[in-house]
Amino acid sequence: MTSSLLTPRGRVRVRMADRGTVEGSTAPTRILDWQHPNVSSLLRLIDIPADSADTSGPAHRTAVLREAHRWIAAAVQPVYSVQDERPVSEVIRRRRGSCSQRLAVLEAVARASGVATRVRGLLVDGRFWYPRFPRFHRIVPHQVVLAWPEFRLDGPSPTEHLTAPWLTVSELFGGLDELSEGSGGGFTNAGTETLFEALSRTAIDWDGVTVCPAADAACDLSAHVLADLGHFDSRDELFARHGQTLCGMARLLAEPILSRRSARA
Repeated sequence: MTSSLLTPRGRVRVRMADRGTVEGSTAPTRILDWQHPNVSSLLRLIDIPADSADTSGPAHRTAVLREAHRWIAAAVQPVYSVQDERPVSEVIRRRRGSCSQRLAVLEAVARASGVATRVRGLLVDGRFWYPRFPRFHRIVPHQVVLAWPEFRLDGPSPTEHLTAPWLTVSELFGGLDELSEGSGGGFTNAGTETLFEALSRTAIDWDGVTVCPAADAACDLSAHVLADLGHFDSRDELFARHGQTLCGMARLLAEPILSRRSARA
């Protein structure tokens, strides 16, 4: 059984009516505060590949995002956190963050580099996180609001799709079918690897469109999605409309404990 006592009251989380094209933005937000000196310092630390003469092209922009992902995975310790609205500058200062917070850092790097971002809101079944909390199923929220980033590259996708102006973070390191063929298997949410690291080596497919190897269907995570909340110009907008996973009091009480626990433990 998962917990419904700790979730925000009065929220009906269903997909929004069609609002037309969600264009995303490169503008700083309260969460994606990329103009902060902490983010500027991060940008100077990232070793940007210089193998492309066209620094505004999709290939170079994708290389920048991949390098940023590698730096974040190595330098920002994965921990549990329930403060999805924590500013990126604070995550960088702490050098630790949840998967959601580290994805926000990647978005901030993208915006600072001139790449517009947006997020897709997914409502994920809390049981997806059961393997990480084997003795505490009752306190796991029954629904988790997940902000899944997309990047506007303005050109052909590096995965050689015909046209893909928006590149989902799931395909940052290759097409989903290509990633699903790796020898390491899919993402089970049971080991030391977190969702943030996993997307660099295996398919993270929330829609069930990947041709998974017969021996390993863990690349298809669509069964865990309770609702597609649609696209939003920023994660700030998603959380403003649908709230965070836990209510304010639960976040206040849980954060000091969870934020000290490594997600790799």
